[in-house]
Amino acid sequence: MVVCTLIAQQRGTQNAPPPPYSGESSAQRAEDVWDAQQHKAMEKKANLQREQDIRKDTAKLLELATELKQEVDRSNSNTLSLGVVKKAEEIEKLAKSVKNKMKGE
Repeated sequence: MVVCTLIAQQRGTQNAPPPPYSGESSAQRAEDVWDAQQHKAMEKKANLQREQDIRKDTAKLLELATELKQEVDRSNSNTLSLGVVKKAEEIEKLAKSVKNKMKGE
């Protein structure tokens, strides 16, 4: 009889839901929620800033590429100025920066 009672008790506790987690207070949960909201807001702000930077940098890329084309058109087939090479390097550097920002790095 005692064995049947113990088995019934064990079966009853196996199906019962676990007790609620009482490791943190409601104040701690509220603080965690607030921290999560602040983190999300900061991520959103950083993402908006990144998008603005990408737009600004791509506009600068267009300007530099247009200037480069004009300088190349003005030069002849025997001469390319040092300014043309430097402008091409500047475009390359800015393009890599835009690429990294688009990746989110």
